[in-house]
Amino acid sequence: MLNHMGYLSLALYAASFCCYARILYAPNLWLGRVATLLLAGGILLHYFALLERSHGMHTVPYDDLFGSMSLFAWLLGVTYLGLEIFHRQRSVGALVTLLLVAWIAVLGFLAPHEIPAPPRARGPLFALHITLNIWAYAAFALSFVLSLVYLIQDRVLRSHRLGAAFWRFPALDVLDRMARSSVCVGLGALCVGVVSGLVWEHRLTGAYSWGDPKVIVTLAIVAMYVVYLHLSRSLNWRGARAAKICALNFAIVLFSYTFVNLYLTRFHRFF
Repeated sequence: MLNHMGYLSLALYAASFCCYARILYAPNLWLGRVATLLLAGGILLHYFALLERSHGMHTVPYDDLFGSMSLFAWLLGVTYLGLEIFHRQRSVGALVTLLLVAWIAVLGFLAPHEIPAPPRARGPLFALHITLNIWAYAAFALSFVLSLVYLIQDRVLRSHRLGAAFWRFPALDVLDRMARSSVCVGLGALCVGVVSGLVWEHRLTGAYSWGDPKVIVTLAIVAMYVVYLHLSRSLNWRGARAAKICALNFAIVLFSYTFVNLYLTRFHRFF
């Protein structure tokens, strides 16, 4: 179950969502700042919740499904907050905080009642490798959400049926830039994560297993998102086409992640 810090962070995320949702209908500068501060407070308490659980497990928080999914949500919030500050755009905050609230609420029901036994130590380099990979997936998930908002907004514009809150969402070019920024964060984290993983493996085995399914799939994911970044700046592909590619890329990421983990589980291979 969630610890007390986890419940407090959930409450702050929910309060932040209410503020973000309100400014979609009635823009207010101070309410927007309160929404951002509540989100930042939720992220801070979420960090302490992860830290408290890590101390209880005597290891990093990602060693079970609940911990890794909680870390994913935290990194998603951190990434969005960075993009909001960088692009000075709060209109997507309602969607992101709603996702955080739903994600953590579901995790609260799925959380184990007993702390699992600590696994064998693997070192800080392995921890860096896993953490950066989870951060990359969180950034790609955020780019997926932004691309979906782009596609929905583009469709609504073409239909000329605009709701009251529609005008409060960012312009299409802002959504496009935010999605690209999120992908850049994900690619940076993934590349460093892959390198740290290969270095960690070389220290253990003295070799680099470039034929490992996880390495091959990860390099393919990097290639897909590099292609997206290139096409998103092309006159013939940027806009809705690029948003569709970005959304499709994340669908492929989810499929490949599930397929590779099933393969590794079946053949008892671990990276």
